[in-house]
Amino acid sequence: MRNKLAATLIVVAHMVCAQPWEASVVPKPANDRMNAYYHTNQAPLVGQHLVKLPVGAVKPGGWLLKSLELQRDGLTGQLGEISAWLTKKNNAWLNKDGTGDWGWEEMPYWLKGYANIGYVLNDKKMIDEAMIWINGTLNSQRDNGDFGPYVIRKSNGKRDLWAQMLMLFVLQSYYEYSSDPRVITHMTRYFKWQMTIPETDFLTDYWENSRGGDNLYSVYWLYNHTKEPWLLDLANKVHRNTANWRLNGWLPNWHNVNIAQCFREPATYYQQSKNPDDLQASYNNQKTIRDFYGQVPGGMWGGDENSRKGFIDPRQAVETCGMVEQMASDEIMMRITGDTYWAENAEDVAFNTFPAAFMPDYRSLRYLVAPNMVASDSKNHNPGIDNPGPYLMMNPFSSRCCQHNHTSGWVYYAENLWMATPDNGLAAVFYSDSEVKATVGDKTQVKITTQTHYPFEDQVRMKVELARPASFPLYFRIPAWADKAKVSVNNKEIAVTPMAGQFVRIQGSWKNGDAITLSFPMKLSARTWEKNKNSVSINYGPLTFSLKIAENYVKLDSKATAQYDSKWQDNVDQSKWPAFEILPAGPWNYALSGDLSNLEKAFTVVKKPWPADNFPFTHAGAPIELKSKGRPVPGWSIDQYGLCAELPQSPVQTTEPEADITLIPMGAARLRISAFPVAK
Repeated sequence: MRNKLAATLIVVAHMVCAQPWEASVVPKPANDRMNAYYHTNQAPLVGQHLVKLPVGAVKPGGWLLKSLELQRDGLTGQLGEISAWLTKKNNAWLNKDGTGDWGWEEMPYWLKGYANIGYVLNDKKMIDEAMIWINGTLNSQRDNGDFGPYVIRKSNGKRDLWAQMLMLFVLQSYYEYSSDPRVITHMTRYFKWQMTIPETDFLTDYWENSRGGDNLYSVYWLYNHTKEPWLLDLANKVHRNTANWRLNGWLPNWHNVNIAQCFREPATYYQQSKNPDDLQASYNNQKTIRDFYGQVPGGMWGGDENSRKGFIDPRQAVETCGMVEQMASDEIMMRITGDTYWAENAEDVAFNTFPAAFMPDYRSLRYLVAPNMVASDSKNHNPGIDNPGPYLMMNPFSSRCCQHNHTSGWVYYAENLWMATPDNGLAAVFYSDSEVKATVGDKTQVKITTQTHYPFEDQVRMKVELARPASFPLYFRIPAWADKAKVSVNNKEIAVTPMAGQFVRIQGSWKNGDAITLSFPMKLSARTWEKNKNSVSINYGPLTFSLKIAENYVKLDSKATAQYDSKWQDNVDQSKWPAFEILPAGPWNYALSGDLSNLEKAFTVVKKPWPADNFPFTHAGAPIELKSKGRPVPGWSIDQYGLCAELPQSPVQTTEPEADITLIPMGAARLRISAFPVAK
């Protein structure tokens, strides 16, 4: 009897002391099984480490929701009424024979983001408008399976398929939202038609040849829904006829959007080939462009439209299209590899480069944005930058491509905040105010609400909502800079030490009301760019900081300052869509003079109230500033091209008196110095 009592006490004591959760640190979710609820890679494709949730499963809040609302109320939402390429009358996307006055990449570029914003915001007006184009596209399919604009290239007389690649992304999102079986039928017929095209005529034009990886992505998407073996034969054909993105230390071309969009093609094909060299090739591409031209803060590189030998200074820019495509590629690479490196790069672009491409009201944008940019005007800065024309201007018609392609940047990012895992769990890949609803564990419906001002705040708070207790894993990405992260469940810190750049996996029996707190203490850090004159950029957590330059906004006529290929619809009141120059209203040519070996002494972090309008990417709204010291560098000024002159070599000699300077988050600075010289 005594032994039985002792044994019972031991069991009870164990039950009281044991935590209901098992925590571990893993580099990525394992891909040794298949998620039971969401479409993922089917055999023989390599299993995905992370699985995209359907559009609408994640509802963003906070500043990310505000950004989507600004897009809806701004250029994204109104473009259908002002862009000539979105004219419905005699548009090739709406005609059965594929002919018309308008019809190439512009409409699907726009619709990729426009439709998804409508789905995410549950905006009936946007969804109804999107359906005009989606139904028109589905109805445009011809007897042979081809669809959309029938574009023949003058250069070689061959059929161009690039614009159709974009529209396939639109249809996939629509299918996620609606489960409309017409999408599967449409894509099946189209890809069967692609199988009939002779290889000598397939993907021969510059754009489609560079970007065949987008076609490949869609072939795998359909295969994962239908498991038709012939689709893998088509995938081999697409890969064979796409530009060779497996050139170690070199690239097939140096166009910035092509690189951001196409570097992932070998990794996409790796899912079928299972050749680790294919996967490594995409990593090599990412490294190659940054070794040659990427010695700049903000996650991108100094390439203008086309990267050129010798033009590597941080005054060189990147297209807004390139930012959008880099973020999307990072999100896809996360799903293929599970490697948190890609999430880090996506955050770098999203927080530090992308927001500054737009006016704060999202009613105009600029084609090119650089880390060091002290004038955003209507002048021709060629050959200082690669484009001849007003390519630094904030204009509603800032070139045909970016004007339409900017729309998907934020909404794709929002859709990928959470991803499903192969073990029927969920992974928090990015952090924002949000709500995710998903099926997990043993077919349980869960809702997780996140509250945070990340990346401007170091705490992320989550609440789990369930109808009944359920066991399933949750993964939390620990940012690479967060070396003192903590994870708590119901106010109790978990028993493992989170590692920067890894995932914390918590498996347990979750119940309604469970609370999770992630703490990512932010600290100052400096990065030296040796290839760019030993310049330095300053970070606080994931945010890079730029000099706060007083901005003078000059309103101009958008038609008079538009680029050569801009086209308005008839009878548009252009006065409602002004353009703006942003000119410096104060000094900008400072070298950092504080002690960079002691950043806490050199920089004071100033926290400000969260902006009432929920938009932190402006001078007034930025909730964090850094105070420091700098010295003017008189020889560093505007050069003969009207650009910020190339950086002086650091350490730089200057006898100018030290002055107080303020740094703000790079994404809030439309004029900025982000790579600083350092005073001797």
